[in-house]
Amino acid sequence: MYNAVFKNIQEHKMYEALTSVSEMLSRNLDTLCQQPLLVCGLLEDNMPVLLADNGPAPRVFTTDFRYAQWLNDNGRITPEFGSAPSVQPTQGLLLLMPKAKAEAQYLLAACLPLLAPGAPVFIAGDNKGGVKSAPKLLSPYCKQVNKLDSARRASLYQAELSRPAPAFHLNDWISRYPLEQEDLTICTLPGIFSAEHLDAGTQMLLNETTRLSGRVLDFGCGAGVIGSSLLKRYPDIELEQIDINALALEASRLTLAENGLQAKVYPSDGLNEVQGYFDCIISNPPFHAGLKTFYSTTETLLCEAKRYLRPGGSLWLVANAFLPYAELIEQSFGHCETIAANGRFKIYRAQA
Repeated sequence: MYNAVFKNIQEHKMYEALTSVSEMLSRNLDTLCQQPLLVCGLLEDNMPVLLADNGPAPRVFTTDFRYAQWLNDNGRITPEFGSAPSVQPTQGLLLLMPKAKAEAQYLLAACLPLLAPGAPVFIAGDNKGGVKSAPKLLSPYCKQVNKLDSARRASLYQAELSRPAPAFHLNDWISRYPLEQEDLTICTLPGIFSAEHLDAGTQMLLNETTRLSGRVLDFGCGAGVIGSSLLKRYPDIELEQIDINALALEASRLTLAENGLQAKVYPSDGLNEVQGYFDCIISNPPFHAGLKTFYSTTETLLCEAKRYLRPGGSLWLVANAFLPYAELIEQSFGHCETIAANGRFKIYRAQA
């Protein structure tokens, strides 16, 4: 338990120091602080607070629930958390380049309609994280894109909105693919894991999962593949789906609606927002945060899951075969059963 609490503290501390991208941005505060900006994208530090300290306070939109909570706790800026910003007009945009180019396109489409022609648009990011595509990303909206700065392996691009951006409609960004084995249609949004097809790890987990009943938690639900598949097989279960990403949560809701299914879907940083006890917790857990490999969320889950299970309740997990998750499960549950394994993945099960 101590390790889980310590990791949670460390996760929140990680936002306090400026990233290399923000260190580069700090050299350009005179330009960035000429007007209040809408800031969105890969938010990883207290750059919004730095902007507020040097000019008009920015408006922050984030799809990351953990970051939204941290910024709220900081007390200086109240962020917007969701799948799209509110329609309130804004005077400029700073996009921190997300990991997926498709997500950057989505965020520009969602945010630029809030700007008037002539408003400044900035894109910043790690040089290895796709920021060099900024001129192409902005070409539908801006006549000229200039590189304003480059330092610490990061770059900042600047442009002006040339014409009113088209109105944003979420439905334009929904993709679908069939899950024929379950007779389901999966709805996805840009940047979500396994956005174009069912990934091999989830397929393996679904193949091995046996009869479930009672209250079931789909941890890190993504587009809702696991939860919707379980509801299709076992319609009497009481399903809850949680994720840290607003786009994943929205995709899960869309998948449920598309298939005439019902579940409780809500944001949670790990198990922090979960109430009560479950008969099963099931997950293909995430291991990336932005551009970084990030195992802490899963490790905390394995340490804490038993406390959220009823007696006899089970934890089901698929993970890359090389990860030492079996040892963590054994430490928490006293045992760990490997249900299936191949060269890439292992399926683990433990009972409370």
